Amino acid sequence: MITKDKIDRINELARKSMAEGLTDEEIEERDILRREYIAAFRENLKAQLDSIKFVDEQELKDQSLDEIVEEVIDDAEDKIDEEIAREMKKNSINPNTVS
Repeated sequence: MITKDKIDRINELARKSMAEGLTDEEIEERDILRREYIAAFRENLKAQLDSIKFVDEQELKDQSLDEIVEEVIDDAEDKIDEEIAREMKKNSINPNTVS
């Protein structure tokens, strides 16, 4: 995940690059931050695309509105649980110790 501090640093390096140029170390830092930003962007885009569900008209006619809403809510809750588990694992948080 890319933090606000990292985005601020990317922008700072971009401004400096246009104003006066970057040192070799700053160019390397900028490239690393850009790759990290692009990876996070791709991950978010993939998650959004993975959450898209194509439904045909007949399927909609066969289900009641309550069934459709329930299915959407269940899918959303599953995705939230998965994201929480990923973040907890990434931050080394044991879910059994969280109240």
